[in-house]
Amino acid sequence: MITTDLTPGAPCWLDLGAPDVGAAAAFYGSVLGWEYESMGEAGDFEGGMFKKDGKTVAGLGKLTEEGARSAWMIYYTVTDADATTQAVERAGGTVRVAPRDLDDWGRMAQYSDPLGGQFAVWQPGKDSGFELADKPGSLSWTELFTSDAAAAKEFYGGVFGWQFSDMELPGGGGTYTLITPAGLPEERMQGGLMELPAENLELTNGRPYWHPVFNVTDCDASVAQVTENGGSVQMGPEDVEGVGRLAVCLDPSNADFVVLKPADG
Repeated sequence: MITTDLTPGAPCWLDLGAPDVGAAAAFYGSVLGWEYESMGEAGDFEGGMFKKDGKTVAGLGKLTEEGARSAWMIYYTVTDADATTQAVERAGGTVRVAPRDLDDWGRMAQYSDPLGGQFAVWQPGKDSGFELADKPGSLSWTELFTSDAAAAKEFYGGVFGWQFSDMELPGGGGTYTLITPAGLPEERMQGGLMELPAENLELTNGRPYWHPVFNVTDCDASVAQVTENGGSVQMGPEDVEGVGRLAVCLDPSNADFVVLKPADG
């Protein structure tokens, strides 16, 4: 599961692009118990950090990309953002934001996979990423919905060296692929990917997309906060054997995320 040792190929950060920063801060504060610390406004920039129990868990910024949907961007730790960029291009991906330094905090880049799924990387400087993971109110899993699981495994395996293992979902629900960073045992798995027909990827008009799964202490209570604060529920809450109780949700700007009370939590 996701930890804060932030090994290469593992999630290390996530941020949300939202059309209304204040509204997003209030929503996630109610749903996940996050506190928002503004970094101010300058030109087109408006944003800050989400914290849980005093520890940084995610970022929030104003959505400025024309035509872009509000969504969570997940960042993965790399040792060399420039080398990763070359690997993305060799594998047929697209560079959305070329590697750039953020002062001495670290070096970042953003990409699209060959089918359009967006993700990002972070080469740590003095900042390694989030300070809390796999605990209530923080990231516990990442998930890709894609129209071509085999192509996704080939691409991300080539870029990150991820290890994959397939499992059949109960009731003929299809195949779910578990993702583990290179060189780590399967108990350190960090996410999964699932093949869905393009027509079922309505949020992105058929494009693949990543979304975060947040650990919560009470799935039903979290879902109640989602709906009471202007969000909606796509699926659940429901119990998944060996996983826990979960629901797939949308915030008021239709950014998708999952809330999960783990089976052992």
